[in-house]
Amino acid sequence: MPYFCQMTLRVKQLLYFLLLLAVSVGVMQLVWYFAGHNKPEKRLPEDKINLALRKTVHQMLDAAGDSTSRIAPVRKVDERTWMIQIEKAFNYDSLPGILNAALVAHHIDGNYDVFVLDCAAGELQLGYTVTDFEKEDVPCGGREMTATCYQLQVSFPLAIMPKFPVLGWVFGGFLAIILFGIQQKLPWQRNEPARSLVSEIKGTPFGASHFDAENQVLYCGEQRFQLTYREAKLLHLFVKNQNQLLERSFILENVWADEGIQVGRSIDMFVSRLRKFLRADPTLRLVAVHGVGYRLETV
Repeated sequence: MPYFCQMTLRVKQLLYFLLLLAVSVGVMQLVWYFAGHNKPEKRLPEDKINLALRKTVHQMLDAAGDSTSRIAPVRKVDERTWMIQIEKAFNYDSLPGILNAALVAHHIDGNYDVFVLDCAAGELQLGYTVTDFEKEDVPCGGREMTATCYQLQVSFPLAIMPKFPVLGWVFGGFLAIILFGIQQKLPWQRNEPARSLVSEIKGTPFGASHFDAENQVLYCGEQRFQLTYREAKLLHLFVKNQNQLLERSFILENVWADEGIQVGRSIDMFVSRLRKFLRADPTLRLVAVHGVGYRLETV
């Protein structure tokens, strides 16, 4: 805590702003995450997928000169995967274009993966993704499928959550600036940061602090405290007599004599207040000597 109090005001403000920036960006990321994951997943049109796959197989067989073979039914493998069996040889190069055109014609958009499996062993023979097709980079092209039975499997994977956008960092930065500005205007108890550099500080130096008796202001470390009349009078007495033991009777006479009465407990209460202010300066100690009085010690 003393180390933090000795930091310059600008360093404290920078650390506080960086903390606000980290929190603000974190909040924006959470909002982005939950906004994306709370979206209801788009339901896949099963009937249209069925029609698109049957149309794909029909056109591939037709391109191979077969317009009479029976087209097998489409089978749903899981919630996002469908399969149809091709019981004839076909040209693999024609598959990507025909399948994509069929999906577009039935208004089926989004990502999809294509797998060609051998019917007998169920092993993957060929495959590609829609990205491969869009880049015209479908692997294993030029293959003539000569076996008598294949399974054409099309899978529609869940949409991947997009990365946190640059715009999120921008909004996070603006939020941090707004929060920082609001915090700077809040009245924090009776202490406030010094508004200027050392040129603003005036008064009597003691330890690493200054006391402006005329305006009843204590500059302690990087903190500025506006004191009450009695607090200022008591501190003035300690500052004038640094490292000297002041008896309780002496303090009462010099600080409370103008009231016409003396209340012993007032000393303890006001000394306790001054101690709280002086904590910001580790070079100062307001020490109590039991049964005698107090001494302001400076290092």
